[in-house]
Amino acid sequence: MEEEVLLEVKDLHVSYKTHGGEVKAVRGVSFLLKKGETLAIVGESGCGKSATSLAVMGLIPQPAGRITGGTVSFKGQDTVKMSPKQKRKNQGVDMSMIFQDPMTALNPTLTIGSQLTEGIVHQKRATKAQARKKALEMLALVGISNPEERMKQYPHQFSGGMRQRIVIAMALICEPDLIIADEPTTALDVTIQAQILELFNKIQKETNVAIIMITHDLGVVAKVADRIAVMYAGKMVETGDKRAIFYRSGHPYTQALLHSVVRLDLPSNTLKPIEGAPPDLFSPPAGCAFSERCPFAMEVCEHVQPPTTTLDSHHTVDCWLLDKRAVENRQKVENLLNQGESS
Repeated sequence: MEEEVLLEVKDLHVSYKTHGGEVKAVRGVSFLLKKGETLAIVGESGCGKSATSLAVMGLIPQPAGRITGGTVSFKGQDTVKMSPKQKRKNQGVDMSMIFQDPMTALNPTLTIGSQLTEGIVHQKRATKAQARKKALEMLALVGISNPEERMKQYPHQFSGGMRQRIVIAMALICEPDLIIADEPTTALDVTIQAQILELFNKIQKETNVAIIMITHDLGVVAKVADRIAVMYAGKMVETGDKRAIFYRSGHPYTQALLHSVVRLDLPSNTLKPIEGAPPDLFSPPAGCAFSERCPFAMEVCEHVQPPTTTLDSHHTVDCWLLDKRAVENRQKVENLLNQGESS
């Protein structure tokens, strides 16, 4: 039986008003997330990953930011149309968010115990005894030893990796269906990163929670993701399962991202940075946003948005190079070249 769709985002648009004008941060993003699945959203800084996750959570900062179009359907309800009171019921209970800096996510003046129990007492009306019991269970789940003593301590008494585990415990304590993790391993060293990623895998197996992982690190993606969505300049340019993205990527930007990652099985001179810079989202380009940096760009790429090409049931790419007409023209050129070589 096919797994139930938990979250469906359709044609989402998010803008921010600044002194310089309106930044169109998210420009028509659509995706699905099923129960118990991990979706990784990857891309360079400023591509709209975090704005997408904040829109899903209903946390777009107002009045500067606003959702200008689209729907966010969570468990069959459009959260965009919810009242602030309804959104607060969702936040922390049905869906939770893990921010990238655990030190700023924790209150330095309160004990870990009081911060862990606060949400479940207010949101689920648990007694203090019930909340304490649940907090101890969550600390044990995320690998914090001696939880009874740790509950009495303050954030500064924990290492960065331990603080991140506590933030994950806080996100899990109300038993949400969805966790959004925004760059959860950025501030951690490599060894602790690996431990946190293993922890996400363990938690998902034990709780069947769905996870959206926001990251620019493809190494993180390889560890935890079931499916990957590649974002560029406010749009998702390629989506697919992990094997499709890593081994059969179809968009030049995805391929450029993969070539810019250090690999131990290849010589260091194979590392290729992506030349140029992303476009200005005050005035987004009419065509493909990657065309100015793309070595394969055609004239049509600059002026017209590329269509979505479905390569298989789980793999889509927005690129003119995969359009039927471009494929036919490329085949004709190759045939002519082959004829010239044989004559």
